[in-house]
Amino acid sequence: MRINIAIDGPSASGKSTIAKRLAEILEYTHIDTGSMYRATAYKALESKISLEDEPALIEMLQNTEFDFTHEGQLIMDGKLIGNEVRNPACDRGSSLVSRLQSVRAMLVSIQQKITLKKGFILDGRDIGTVVLPNAELKIFQVAFLLERAKRRYEEFQLKGSPLTFDEVYEDLRARDIADSTRIYSPLKKADDAIELDTSFLSVDETVNRILKLYQKTVERLNQHD
Repeated sequence: MRINIAIDGPSASGKSTIAKRLAEILEYTHIDTGSMYRATAYKALESKISLEDEPALIEMLQNTEFDFTHEGQLIMDGKLIGNEVRNPACDRGSSLVSRLQSVRAMLVSIQQKITLKKGFILDGRDIGTVVLPNAELKIFQVAFLLERAKRRYEEFQLKGSPLTFDEVYEDLRARDIADSTRIYSPLKKADDAIELDTSFLSVDETVNRILKLYQKTVERLNQHD
């Protein structure tokens, strides 16, 4: 039996890392929905479009093609998208464009069409509440802000980013506030989601905990068939 898995949580809580590992183990397709928002911001910045110009962004998206490889890598307009969208500018930009209702609605519609068949793992901020409200397994992954800032700072350091730890910390703190207070699809735990604090868990420990939850979910669903 194949199901859909939703993993939500704040920035730098390790959602994508965990989702990718799970997808490899289960032979599912991972879709990093955040990459779609970062790619939207990236294309807008490259096209000199204001990240607050909603009509211009919608027109841009109407002429943008999104797809994913089986391994879950984003393809935008026929081009594989990677590290070019993982930087502070795209992080901040994705927060801005994600506040726009029409932009979110368009990207959510694309995500829902892609996942009509089962066997997908999506991570983001509103997967369990908006994108896949009927996902069979929902995880709400959290970690202390300080721990998340350490993770994100180390990630940026490896890429040669000049940002200081304090700047990364403040960026995440501001992103948390923006994500949880935005009017449309704010970051929040779905009523039927299982909260998992990864502050003191390794990637392997986190993956193993979710795999156990996955196995229990599949067993329960099989019993009802």
